[in-house]
Amino acid sequence: MAWDKEKLTALRARYSDNAGGEIFEPRFRKVADKIFSKSGTRLAPYSGVPTFLTAPYRPVDPAEPDFGDLQVALVGVPMDLGVTNRPGSRFGPRALRAIERIGPYNHVLGCAPTHELRVADIGDVPFASRYRLEQSHDDIERHFSRIVAAGVVPLSVGGDHSITYPILKAVGKEAPVGLIHIDAHCDTGGPFDQTKFHHGGPFRNAVLDGVLDPTRTIQIGIRGAAEYLWEFSYDSGMSVIHAEEVETLGIPAIIAKAREVVGEGPTYISFDIDSLDPSFAPGTGTPEIGGLTTREVLAILHGLKGLNICGGDVVEVAPQYDATANTAHAGAQILFEILSLMVFSPFLRKKG
Repeated sequence: MAWDKEKLTALRARYSDNAGGEIFEPRFRKVADKIFSKSGTRLAPYSGVPTFLTAPYRPVDPAEPDFGDLQVALVGVPMDLGVTNRPGSRFGPRALRAIERIGPYNHVLGCAPTHELRVADIGDVPFASRYRLEQSHDDIERHFSRIVAAGVVPLSVGGDHSITYPILKAVGKEAPVGLIHIDAHCDTGGPFDQTKFHHGGPFRNAVLDGVLDPTRTIQIGIRGAAEYLWEFSYDSGMSVIHAEEVETLGIPAIIAKAREVVGEGPTYISFDIDSLDPSFAPGTGTPEIGGLTTREVLAILHGLKGLNICGGDVVEVAPQYDATANTAHAGAQILFEILSLMVFSPFLRKKG
């Protein structure tokens, strides 16, 4: 297309004096109308009280919860009593809430999830004690059971990966769910140091409790020196894709395998930030080199559009090991991607 003064004149007529929120493309205009005021301004991303993904804040009384018409509840789970190495992911929820400029529009999936779903940040799980791991798991299960019983889909931020076990006990109470698990570690190890409630074993626990279907479970990005601990994954029928296989298999094949494994049934997504290479996410308790890139993870998640997502979490962000806040930024973006997938989930659509 040749450039000439006539085209310049047309562009000037359309764009020279319009406000920032005056968007002409219909699919973009639908988003802009919810973001910009009539005067063409929008809320500064660094202003106000921070919430997950700048979603509305709706505090819920744990004793008498009222979730109203919520479809998705964003929940903080600030507990890291189950770590085997560096602590600090108890600060993960606060770090992700402080990240600005995530969303509101997902141009790959074509949605603005905080505006298309009835979603709110309902605060953190109330813990009776900051010292007792098993009791903390009971607190998590109790809180999430109320959320699930109300017909609300939970999307949470940890905390260490042990939190996913009590969450799955709530989500899979009626029937075992499938799982897309992106991590450096399989987390199917057995009890040690006198407890099974650690972040290296939530998925073994969930399978043995009958709330997770291992034949509908795929684990992506696995690597490191702990492979000898994960025989339960193979013995139970889980599908495991190592980080070393990502380049040879290719992202499309991994997406196809994930969709084949979980099928059409309710599926939970659990994302451990240490699935990313430490160059992208150093702020975590058990970093493993040779990990996934942020672009690879985003591509995998984008390929899951339309799956029957019934919940999800982002765990193991320990912000004090990352002076740049890149780890928290990556975690917040992944949270946004999972929420975006929920826009297209049959699980939410049938709940209206």
